[in-house]
Amino acid sequence: MRVALCVDHRNGFTFQGRRLSRDRAQQEDLLSLCGGEPLRITPYSAPLFSWAGDRVQVEGALPDGPLCFLEDGLPPLEQVEELILYCWNRDYPADVHLNWDLSAFTVADRRDFPGTSHKTITRTIYRRKERTP
Repeated sequence: MRVALCVDHRNGFTFQGRRLSRDRAQQEDLLSLCGGEPLRITPYSAPLFSWAGDRVQVEGALPDGPLCFLEDGLPPLEQVEELILYCWNRDYPADVHLNWDLSAFTVADRRDFPGTSHKTITRTIYRRKERTP
């Protein structure tokens, strides 16, 4: 499973059940990584992508597909093969933090780009290292 998440500097994920922030450039960047497949999202995230038409597919509480954008729940880390983290490079109030141990992953790509509401967004792509039997 490929999963994309947005976090702040302290890996904050949500605050009182709400997203920390939104950014159109981040959304467009994420859609560019879908390889022609629709991005899978939850009903919670649907308003963010109302402009994207059939480039997104709204699924249940935890979508399953080639690439899933999550804001309101996380799968077990064991199911994740690739993690795409967008960091807002700011500190926001957060009461849920991403506390995954990423030692089983390696950084495959990292880049900064300008956002529409954030001066700089950092996208880091983590890929799971080879699993040993």
